[in-house]
Amino acid sequence: MDEKPVVAGPAYVIRLFRFHTHEEYPPVIHLPIHLEGEQRFAFVRMLRLRKLLRPQRGGARVEEGFRTIADSVKLAGRNQPKANIPQLVYAWLSNERNGRWVMILDSADDCDSRNGSIIITTRNKDLARRLISRTQNIIEVGPMTQRDALTLLEKRLGSLSDLDVATKLVQALDFVPLAISQAAAYIQARAPRSSPEKYLAEFHKSEGKKSRLLEHDAGDIRRDGGASNAIFRTWQISFDYIRSKRRSAADLLSLMSFFDRQGIPGWVLKPPRVTKEEIPGRCLDEAGDTDFDDGSSATDGATDGDIDGATDDGLTDDSPDITDDGFEDDVAMLRDYCLIATYEMVDEFEMHSLVQLSMRRWLEVFGLQETFHRQYIERMAAAFPTGEYENWTICQSLFAHVQVVLGYRPSENMDEIWATLLYNGGWFAWLQGRYEVAQQMVGKARRVREKRLGKEDAATLDSMSLFALVLLNRGRWEEAEKLDVQVMETSKTKLGADHPSTLTSMANLASTFWNQGRWEEAEKLEVQVMETRKTKLGAYHPDTLTSMANLAFTWKSQGQHSDALALIEECAQARQRLLGAEHPDTLSSLATVADEHGYILCPAAAKDEVGPCRDS
Repeated sequence: MDEKPVVAGPAYVIRLFRFHTHEEYPPVIHLPIHLEGEQRFAFVRMLRLRKLLRPQRGGARVEEGFRTIADSVKLAGRNQPKANIPQLVYAWLSNERNGRWVMILDSADDCDSRNGSIIITTRNKDLARRLISRTQNIIEVGPMTQRDALTLLEKRLGSLSDLDVATKLVQALDFVPLAISQAAAYIQARAPRSSPEKYLAEFHKSEGKKSRLLEHDAGDIRRDGGASNAIFRTWQISFDYIRSKRRSAADLLSLMSFFDRQGIPGWVLKPPRVTKEEIPGRCLDEAGDTDFDDGSSATDGATDGDIDGATDDGLTDDSPDITDDGFEDDVAMLRDYCLIATYEMVDEFEMHSLVQLSMRRWLEVFGLQETFHRQYIERMAAAFPTGEYENWTICQSLFAHVQVVLGYRPSENMDEIWATLLYNGGWFAWLQGRYEVAQQMVGKARRVREKRLGKEDAATLDSMSLFALVLLNRGRWEEAEKLDVQVMETSKTKLGADHPSTLTSMANLASTFWNQGRWEEAEKLEVQVMETRKTKLGAYHPDTLTSMANLAFTWKSQGQHSDALALIEECAQARQRLLGAEHPDTLSSLATVADEHGYILCPAAAKDEVGPCRDS
C-alpha cells in the first residue's frame, strides 16, 4: 500500500507531474536508478496500481529487475533460454494496448514512446538538460520549507512534544529530508533515553560529534538495502563522481567548505596562476575511494593583511593553470549537482552547512583537510585588509568568513598567517563596536605572536596594544593600563621615545587614564604626543589630528570648554579637508563641536561616536 504523500519523495514528484501534464491516473513505475555508463546501479519499484518490481542494486542485477517486471505481467517468451528480457519489457511498454504509464528514473546521474511519460529525478542539472529536448520541462524541486520539514519530522517520530525544539532541530539540519529522517531514526532507536532536545544538544557539541551523528545509518526497510540512509554517505557518491570527472571542481568545493555557508566571495576563490614548481605534490586524485568510518591596526605600523606565497591550490602535477573559463566550468558542475547556489547579480556562492561538514569529513578521511584548510587561511589572510575606515566595505563583506577562522586552529607553520588574519579581523570588529568578538580574535592573535615571535616583536606589540584598547572599551581599565604601560616601555627601549609606535602607545595609555578620570595624567601624555607628532609628522597629519581630538576631550572633561572647543573646531575643519565629510573621525569631531554649541551640525548618528578617539 502506498504511503500518504506528505512533503517529499516520489509521491511529491508524481504530484508535480500531474500538475504540469494534467494526467490524473496513469500507472506509475518508479525507478530509483543510479546509472553508471550504459548500465549504472539500478533498482525499480512500482508505486501505483501494480507493484512490479522490488528494489534492485548493482549492474549485474539490472536484468534481474527487468525479469521481475516480465514475470509480473506474464510476458510471453520470457522463459526462453535466450530471451532478451529488457527488449521484451521495452516492447510491452511501447504497446499502446497495455495502457498509459509513467516511468520515474530516480537519482539518474548520467541517461520515446507516444503512450508513455518518463519522469527523471537527478541532482545533475546538466544531465537533465541533455536527457530532454525541452528545458521548460525541467521542474526544479527547491529546498524544503520549515513547515514541510516539521511535518516530515512529526511523521517519522509520531508526535512533536516541543515545537520550538523541533524547529531548531530541522533548522540545524538545513531542512534536508534525508538528514531529518536519519535524525528521527537515531532518536527512535535510542528512545526513551534520546529525544529531539538531547539530539540537538549532542549535535551542537562539536564538529566531530555532529559528523558521527550524521554518519549514523539506522537502516530503512522502505529503501534499497544497498542504499545508505546516512546523509554523509549519500553526498560521498556525488563527491567521488565529481572528483573522478573534474578534479578542479572537487578542489573548489573542498576550499568552499571552510567558508561561512553564505556570501562566499568568488574573487577570493579564484586561484592565482601557478608555475609547475609551485604546484604541491599531493591532492585529491592521489587519495583512493574511501568510505566514511562509522566510529567515533590599532597601532602605527600594523602588519598588513597581504600575505605573499599563497599558491598552494591543491593542483596536481598534470593540472593546467586554472583560467577564468576553467573556474566557471567548475562552478557550473557544482551548481548542476546542487552542491552550491549562485546569484545572477553578485559574485557570491552559498552552500548547505551540512554539505560543508560532509565535505570536510570527506577531506579528513583522505588526509587532505589540512591542505585545504591552509589554502583557506592563506586566501583569507591575503584578501582581508587592515581595519582602517577605507577598508570597511571589503572587511564587512568578508567578516563572517573571518569569524569562522576562530573555530579552526592550523598547524604551527600556519600560525603567523592565522594570527595576522585574526588581528585584522579583530581590528575591524573593535572599530565596529563588536568588542566581545574583537577580544576573542585579538586575544588569540596575541597569544600566537607572543609564542612564535616573542613579546618584544613589533607585531606582538601591535596585538598587545589593540588588545588593551578592546579591554578599555569593555571597562577592564586596570588590565588595559598594565598592557599599555608594558607596550610603551618596550617601544621606548626598542624603537625610541619619538617613534610613531611609541607615540601611539603613549596616546593609548592616555585614553586609559581618561576613562579612569585621571585627566591630569592623560593631559600630560597627550600634550607630549601632540607636540612630538607636529614636529615629526606635521600639524595636519591624521595622527596629529587624532592627538588634538584626544586632548580636546580631556580639556572638556577638566572644564576648559573654550580651549577644548577651539581645538576640536580646528581638528574638525582639518579632517573635513583631509579625510572627507563622511569619515568617522570627521563625524566624531563635528558631533563634538555641535554638542559644545548645543545644536546639530552633522547627522545624529555621528553622536554615538563621541568619546576619546582611538589613536591610530
